[in-house]
Amino acid sequence: MGRKVAEQRARVVAALDRLRHQIGLARGAARNARAAAEADLAKRQLEQLIVRAGMERATQDPQLCERMTDPAMAEVLTWLNGVRTQFYAEWADGPNRLRELVAASAPGPAGRPPGEWLGRVGTSAGVTPPELWRIGESTVDGGDAGRTPGTELTFDVAVPLLDESHLAITSAPKTRPAVDALVENLLMRVLSTFEPGAVKVHLWDVGRLTAVLPNFYALSRTSAVTVHDPTRLVDLLDEFAGHIRRIHGYTMQAGYPSLRAMRRATGKRLEPWRIGVLYGNGEELQPEQIRDLKRVASGALAAGISLILVDVPTMLGGSVETISLRNEREAVTSMTGADLVVRLDPPLPAGQVTTAASRIAEALIEKQGGPRSFADLLPTEYGTECSARELRAPVGFYEGEPVDVVIGDATPHALIGGPSGSGKTNFLYALLGSLCARYSPDELALYLLDFKEGVSFAGLAPGRKDASWLPHARLVGVNVNTDREFGLALLRFLADELRRRSAAAKQHEVTNLAELREQDPDGHWPRIVAVIDEFQYLFAERDAVTALATSLLEDIARRGRSQGIHLILASQDIAGIEAFWGKPAVFEQCTLRIAMPKARRVLAETNQAAVAAPRWHAVVNHDSGIAHGNQLAHIPDASSKGVFPALQRQLWERYAGHGSPRLFDGAHAPALEDSAAFTSLSPTERPRALVGQSIDVADTAQAVELTGAPGRNLAVLGTSQKDALSILDSATRSLARQYQPGHVEFVLCCAVERCLTAVTVLGERLVAEGHKADVVPADGLSELVTTLSTELPGMRTSRIVVLYGVDAALPALEHKEPGKQSGLDHLRTLLKQGPGRGLHVLGWWRGVARLKDTLGFGGTDDIGAWAALDVQGNELAPFCAGQVVHWSPRPDRALFFDRTTHSSPEVVIPFRRPEADDE
Repeated sequence: MGRKVAEQRARVVAALDRLRHQIGLARGAARNARAAAEADLAKRQLEQLIVRAGMERATQDPQLCERMTDPAMAEVLTWLNGVRTQFYAEWADGPNRLRELVAASAPGPAGRPPGEWLGRVGTSAGVTPPELWRIGESTVDGGDAGRTPGTELTFDVAVPLLDESHLAITSAPKTRPAVDALVENLLMRVLSTFEPGAVKVHLWDVGRLTAVLPNFYALSRTSAVTVHDPTRLVDLLDEFAGHIRRIHGYTMQAGYPSLRAMRRATGKRLEPWRIGVLYGNGEELQPEQIRDLKRVASGALAAGISLILVDVPTMLGGSVETISLRNEREAVTSMTGADLVVRLDPPLPAGQVTTAASRIAEALIEKQGGPRSFADLLPTEYGTECSARELRAPVGFYEGEPVDVVIGDATPHALIGGPSGSGKTNFLYALLGSLCARYSPDELALYLLDFKEGVSFAGLAPGRKDASWLPHARLVGVNVNTDREFGLALLRFLADELRRRSAAAKQHEVTNLAELREQDPDGHWPRIVAVIDEFQYLFAERDAVTALATSLLEDIARRGRSQGIHLILASQDIAGIEAFWGKPAVFEQCTLRIAMPKARRVLAETNQAAVAAPRWHAVVNHDSGIAHGNQLAHIPDASSKGVFPALQRQLWERYAGHGSPRLFDGAHAPALEDSAAFTSLSPTERPRALVGQSIDVADTAQAVELTGAPGRNLAVLGTSQKDALSILDSATRSLARQYQPGHVEFVLCCAVERCLTAVTVLGERLVAEGHKADVVPADGLSELVTTLSTELPGMRTSRIVVLYGVDAALPALEHKEPGKQSGLDHLRTLLKQGPGRGLHVLGWWRGVARLKDTLGFGGTDDIGAWAALDVQGNELAPFCAGQVVHWSPRPDRALFFDRTTHSSPEVVIPFRRPEADDE
């Protein structure tokens, strides 16, 4: 027992000895580390003292000399001597390299002496600005640069500004004249570098009631310099904020992070630079002003806006360089550090600045010139632009600079408004001409429609006086004031094209037109622009056309942007469009707003810019009408005689391979012989009787297929003789083209004496084409239908029976001999059983009730297709599956329904009979 206790005690003692040993080692290491740290700290403190005092002065300081005699501290002096030697080796040529850097980064007026440029007008187009702008010079002692001590080495000092940095200037007491001279020097260097108009300066001084920088007075009378109300800083900041939002919108949409990046990529100066000079008084601005100023400063550089703040004690967002004046000639800057004093350049001679400002102002006024012509909108070379990402074209000028309209993903659709005589049509021609001159027909396709008896676009299609056409146009619709269905047809076409493009985009796994064109370079994907002038007439009534058109327009407006389908909606006044009450989708997508003088409700409610716009001008706004997006533009004369046609002929000759557009003229019925639907007919086993021209984007016709199915007969209803003759004429002649001679017999019977001549001419034409055609007198109709009814079971040859004014012969047809069927009974037999035997009736009844009398009870199914003329819609329900028919008679139009193909009746245009003009 005692031995075990002794062993345990021995183990415990051994463990404690090991612990003491380890603790001793750790304490020794800690002492050594502390000693090393204290030695290193002492070296660093000595190093700091020597650096502060300077190497030469340090050797003369008794206390430092005593510390440097310590062997442990000797290496500090050795290391500093090595660093100094290396620095002098690198800095020996430093001042000279700084001069070379400034010369390269500040060429011309940006860095050269005033005598070489002051008074000369700048010529730079302004794609890439100088990186630095000279403000003075600085000097270092030669001893600090490894040279002979006491020798002065001078180098230029310059600061970044445009696209690079903001500038904050802090004055010293009694240095306001020096600050003004500094700002004046910088601004005059900038204004003298670029061509007039490339830079706009905004001046604001919280303490001045008169003009800031009075030597710039001549420029303040132009757009180059604007002096702002000292009590309304908010207006200037709002203006800058508007520019930033607008510029950011279209640069980011185009795929560029800043205006500078876009400018360098495109090689064009799309916007002027803007410099805002804000003079404070050293006191803090109001909290809301500070907030707005910081918000502007954070996004300004990317939008080409630079701020120069004088005595405004505010920390700005973004890159900021500082200049702090010590006295009237000296300052320190963040570019050179606090240890180097900058000698500011002397003030520019006041008289020379005034002269220079006057010359720049005169050059700007001369550049702006008088009203520009339409030719100034056109590029030097046609068809060179690509529309993959957007369409961009100038439509006018403001102070000599072109004002562009941009149609793309960011601004997909446009709304144009202006009262009669305000220049809306002229603007449309200027826009179309500028676009077509820049983009080829493979890049841009136009669909043009003009309501309200308009003929604005008629000249863009081939005409009798001018055979040329606008090769970019695919469709031109004019005089469609009563044919709202044609506007609906255009929207249906655009919706179908949208679905086709969406399907292609899905197949190629892309999301927009630019990507689709990149993935499918062999596909034909132009940007489509549909212009609908006086578009509000499409929604003039509360009916199915308005409902469907509203739905289609909303869908196209919402989804068309990504697939390159764009709408331009123009109107004299959009105040009364009830179809869009509570449905703002269309107007929200129309972010591009064009307001002609005195236009109402096109821009935002609070934006009254159009009220004050002068004649021949327009307010172009890419920001949904918000005031900050306003751009006033003078629109050249594009609609005078011979102006646009001259461009059209050049484009027509250049793009000769592109076909003519489809022309729809609601004031002129097409001739049957000119219809592609008629000329393309040939013999077939399923003949189709053409009824009239379709109101559609494609040049098509409505027709009745005459097969053996029950009811394959056609009824024309109404009292309009001209249209009834036209429909029966086109139906008969089109059928004749689809039968070989001898394979069909035509039987024509006219019960209306005034139509007899037209029927006789039709019969003679059929005979001349090799067909058998009999013209039966009115009093022979009863005998005719009796004979045909009797021969029907054994009939081998197809027969087309054309009856004119059947209701006029009803008394004779109703006559019945005892024990025999009446002629009316035989006619009903033909209507019911004829189609199955190859006999079809094309008949004209001058009233719906008379057709009912002819068919008898339950006979409506025997008329499978009908064309209504001057008949009210409510009378047609029995022949339209009981559905309500919305139809009011319209001149030269018919309502057509074929129950085998139509879900609802459609409006058609009866073909024009040339001989009708002589009747």
